[in-house]
Amino acid sequence: MMVDLHVHTYMSDGQHSPEDVVSMAWAKGVGLLAVTDHDAMDGLDEAEAAARRLGVGFVPGIEISAGAVGDGKLHILGYYVDRLDAALLRLNAEFARQREEREDMIYGRLRDKGIIISKERLRRNVKGRIVSRTHFARVLVEDGHAADFADAFDRYLSEPEMDRPKVSPERGIALIREAGGVAVMAHPSSLKMSHADLDDLAGRLAGMGLMGMECHYCSYGREETGRYAAIAEKHGLAVTGGSDFHGERVKPRVEIGTGIDGLLSFTDEGIGETLEKLRGGVGGRSAPKKGFKPIEA
Repeated sequence: MMVDLHVHTYMSDGQHSPEDVVSMAWAKGVGLLAVTDHDAMDGLDEAEAAARRLGVGFVPGIEISAGAVGDGKLHILGYYVDRLDAALLRLNAEFARQREEREDMIYGRLRDKGIIISKERLRRNVKGRIVSRTHFARVLVEDGHAADFADAFDRYLSEPEMDRPKVSPERGIALIREAGGVAVMAHPSSLKMSHADLDDLAGRLAGMGLMGMECHYCSYGREETGRYAAIAEKHGLAVTGGSDFHGERVKPRVEIGTGIDGLLSFTDEGIGETLEKLRGGVGGRSAPKKGFKPIEA
């Protein structure tokens, strides 16, 4: 069974609706799918209804940005989170507010470079509550200011001031666990760490309540996947995988279920049961204590 536990919709920075993403997964033969929008759970009901109609196994999820770690950025996937959890909803609302404030700043930065984009024009592409840099990138490409999304980010959208505050790793893990979810490290390569440093970090995060690592990813070959899986298994973390699909205009070549050029091959039919057991606390690992405070502004 093909499994993809990391896809995005236009409720955050993806290209397609939740229903369309599920339909695309079904057409590709994905049997178990997780929708994991950035700091948003608005599309989960629509996606779950589509999955039920099409007979696709569904895992409600979220992806939380936990800020800089080493030379990279840590993202934490949360599986089976309670989409009505008050603390998680407050966090999503706060991140949406921060993005709104950043939106005005980006308009100003672009004006300084002679590029005028109206708010009305930008928001025609926004379906959810979140206005992301991806939405700006789409307009910049459409108007001929950039060759593609990567070019738009490199030239216009990567200034340090455009980054926004994140939660600490401790807080991100705690929020997911307290919402009844399973906390998993996303795409560990994005941390840009040596094997030894990643091994050390995984051990420390496991002590905070991390429960899995995304060892299968859209761009990982067998050797890379094996290295990450060895770290995960050493620290008792579940081995998961996903494509990080956003849509062909946002992340070209990344396909649901199979990643880039078919590199993703995650077919663990027992992963759904594994995540369900972890969700219920099976294995003796207790949830982290409530009250973690952010350590990163």
